[in-house]
Amino acid sequence: MLRVLKVVLLLLLVAVGYLLLWPVPIAPVAWQATKFQGYQGPSARNSRLAAVTLISTAPEVGPEHIVFGPDGRLYTGMLSGAILRMNPDGSGRETYVNTGGRPLGLDFAADGRLIVADAFRGLLAVAADRSIVVLADTVGSEPIRFADAVVVAKDGRMLFTDATQRIAAKQHGTFDAALLDILEHSCTGRVLEYDPAGATTRVVIGGLCFPNGIALSADQTHFFIAETGEYRIWKVDRAVDNLDVRALGDSTQARVVAANLPGFPDNLTQGAEGRLWTGFTAPRSDAIDAIAAQPWLRSVMLRLPRVLWPVPPVYGHILAIDEDGRVVADLQDPTGKLPGTSGATEHGGRLYVHSLHASTLGVIDRTAAGF
Repeated sequence: MLRVLKVVLLLLLVAVGYLLLWPVPIAPVAWQATKFQGYQGPSARNSRLAAVTLISTAPEVGPEHIVFGPDGRLYTGMLSGAILRMNPDGSGRETYVNTGGRPLGLDFAADGRLIVADAFRGLLAVAADRSIVVLADTVGSEPIRFADAVVVAKDGRMLFTDATQRIAAKQHGTFDAALLDILEHSCTGRVLEYDPAGATTRVVIGGLCFPNGIALSADQTHFFIAETGEYRIWKVDRAVDNLDVRALGDSTQARVVAANLPGFPDNLTQGAEGRLWTGFTAPRSDAIDAIAAQPWLRSVMLRLPRVLWPVPPVYGHILAIDEDGRVVADLQDPTGKLPGTSGATEHGGRLYVHSLHASTLGVIDRTAAGF
C-alpha cells in the first residue's frame, strides 16, 4: 500500500511540475479586459444572419476575406493558398492563382493587379497574367511575420496589417499563431504602408494587440483598424508615422471609435452609405476575460489538452458601424450556420459573409438582412 501511495504521489508531482514548468511558446503578459456588458442596445440578440444562403467552396476551406474585382467577379483566399474566382452566385468557380502561402486580405490596385496580404509571404501583387511578385516581406531588417489585411488607397499606397512581430504565421499556422499572440498579449502588431512609387515600406502605427482588418475612411484621410485582441476598432490619421499606441498621450491622431465589442473583430470592409463592416470569429468569453490578469494561468492552459481549453461557442455575428463608431447594422446567428464569421463585403445589394473555418461563404440579400 505504501508503495502505491509513493507512486501516486510521484505521478502527482510530475503532473504539477508539467503544468507549472513545461515550456510554452509564449510569455503571457497581464492585462485588464473590459467588462462585457452583454448583447444589448443595437447589438441585442437577434437571428437576422440565419437567413444567409451558403455557397460552397469545397474542397477548399476558409474564405477568410472576399473582394470583388474590376471584372465583377468574386475573389477569396483559401487555407490551401488558392485564391478562388467565381461569379457572384458561386458559379464559374476556378482557382485564379495559388500563392504558395496563406492569402488573407485582398484588394485591387488601379492598374488591375490583385494585392494580397499573405500571412506566410508578406504583401504580394498578382498581375493579369497571374504572375506573383513579392512587394514587401520586410520592414528595414525586420521580417513581416503575419501580413493579415490590406487596402489600396486612391493615391496607390497600400496600407496593410502585420498582426504580430512575435508569432510567425508560417511556423504555427494562421489560426494557432493568432491564438498564441492574443493569449500572450504582448501587443507587437502594427500597420505598415507600402509606397509603390519608391518600393518602400514604413511603419505607420504599432503597439497593437493583433491588428486585423483595415479599411479607409470615405475621404481617405483616415483608416480604421480592427484590434482583435482588445475587442475594439481604431480610427487613425493617415499622416501618422511610427506612432506607438502605448505612448499616445494626448495625441488626437489615433482614437478608439468602437470599444468593448461583443466578440473578436476580424476583417474590416467599406460598404455603402458610410458603413464599415466587421465580423466576429468568436463571441466574448467570460472565462477568457477572467484570466487576462493571470498570465500564469494562460501558460497552464496551453499545457492542457485542447479539449479542456475555454473555447467560445460557435456564433455567427457581423456588425456595421459608421465612421464615428455608432452601430448601424447588426446581424447574428446563434446557431452558427456559417462558423467563424470573419467579415462581410457589400456588393450589388447583397452582403457576402466571410468565414475563417468553413468550406462555404455566405450571401444574404440586403432586404432580408434588414439594413
